[in-house]
Amino acid sequence: MKAIILAGGRGKRLRPITDYVPKPLVPIKNTPIIEWQLRYLKKFGVDEVIICTGYKQEMIENYLDAKKIGIKIKYSIEKTPLGTGGAIKKAGKMISENNFIVINGDTITNIDLRELVKKENSIASVELRTKFGVLETDGDRITKFKEKKEISDLWMNAGIYYMQKRVFKDLPNKGDIEKTVFPDYAKKGKLNLVKFKNVKWYSVDSFKDMEECSSEVEKIIK
Repeated sequence: MKAIILAGGRGKRLRPITDYVPKPLVPIKNTPIIEWQLRYLKKFGVDEVIICTGYKQEMIENYLDAKKIGIKIKYSIEKTPLGTGGAIKKAGKMISENNFIVINGDTITNIDLRELVKKENSIASVELRTKFGVLETDGDRITKFKEKKEISDLWMNAGIYYMQKRVFKDLPNKGDIEKTVFPDYAKKGKLNLVKFKNVKWYSVDSFKDMEECSSEVEKIIK
């Protein structure tokens, strides 16, 4: 099974770290995000990964060449940012299989990929969580304080997809899959949802995300 990692972003919210290293090499518990992701994919039987890179891509290649994680790695290098859709389309030239996995380059999770691949053209989803503590009340009295409560029946895109090869012809040369193909497929009933409850999921996009993920990552990806 093959997977595409979308790792070409600049990671501006993680500056000044990303002024010196690309976002995939930002460390979580002393290990770069990209290495955690490769360990995760390997655990579920992915044997080849295409990493979509651009900004400081040579640093990513040098790091992974030295690590020898035990998974075949290829690179799809963007001279200018192509967006998620354009990046997948460019990387798709290296894929001959009928189906493949896509994961956003800042996603750390324990979502079971074996469940995701049961449905073609599917998006992994997790329950939306509030960003702030939630107060349970009785009139004007607070009865309970819940931190980052999950909101039932509101599902968010977890940034992991299982797609059919035929999607390549529908992807833009430049632009995001979330704004082009996905709305069109959804309208036509061609897009599936796989819901994951009670999973660990982080999108590492800020220093607070890094801190929260660091406390859990070794339990998430063993």
